[in-house]
Amino acid sequence: MLFLENAGQKGWIEVVCGSMFSGKTEELIRRLKRAQFAHQKVEIFKPKIDVRYSEEEVVSHDSNAIRSTPVESPQNILLMTSEVDVVGIDEAQFFDDSLVDVCRKLADSGVRVIVAGLDMDYMGKPFGPMPQLMATAEYVTKVHAICVRCGSLAHHSHRLTADQKQVMLGAHDSYEPICRHCFNKLVKRD
Repeated sequence: MLFLENAGQKGWIEVVCGSMFSGKTEELIRRLKRAQFAHQKVEIFKPKIDVRYSEEEVVSHDSNAIRSTPVESPQNILLMTSEVDVVGIDEAQFFDDSLVDVCRKLADSGVRVIVAGLDMDYMGKPFGPMPQLMATAEYVTKVHAICVRCGSLAHHSHRLTADQKQVMLGAHDSYEPICRHCFNKLVKRD
């Protein structure tokens, strides 16, 4: 991967995006643990509303975890990142658009910023600050789940409940990964 080859470069943004169950958080944790192994000072943040698996850890659906700090807003991240080498941010889609400027400021000050989040909501629409983060980032990794209906690569998070709020926390009980073809059949797109 290119970001490892540019280790001498100071400050950049990496985005890991995809659907539910695609391994975004797993990849975020992997990158952050490698940075810790390299004796880099790492701080990890997640939205305070994400309490699905833990209030104070970033936890993947496969139960891998890393300590994190829950924050109300992206500005809180700036207050807690003096003298760090790497900042990790999970569930970025739940933050407001000010996250983009926070990530830019961190990268401009020499920090490696790794952001993970859903690129689309359950309706297949761009989600929160993710499109701007992907446009701003030096490195974007799109990961895929497997469609539970046909076995193709999945990049949609299909909601299994009737709730129509854009933000609804859930896991296997509320969402399933599906491919474009199965998603279009379910939402009957023209």
